[in-house]
Amino acid sequence: MKKTIITVVGKDSVGIIAKVCTYLADKGINILDISQTIVDGFFNMMMIVDFESVDQKFVVIAGELEKMGEEIGCVIRVQREEIFDKMHRL
Repeated sequence: MKKTIITVVGKDSVGIIAKVCTYLADKGINILDISQTIVDGFFNMMMIVDFESVDQKFVVIAGELEKMGEEIGCVIRVQREEIFDKMHRL
């Protein structure tokens, strides 16, 4: 399993979860865990997904999600689990 962490942060608006989840489903990316919250009008979501059966390159998917974030007024970051773990050990 190739776990990847996706974070989405921005002003809350209708359809953020739907757009991100639809994109992932269309790419065959399985959501393993998801957490989302809204605090004072700000949306925050963290997802753990499985990239095991994805045909496209990681950088392509990450780029497309980042572009989607810009279009919906959010910041979307995609990080491989091992990078995420190492960053947060410091």
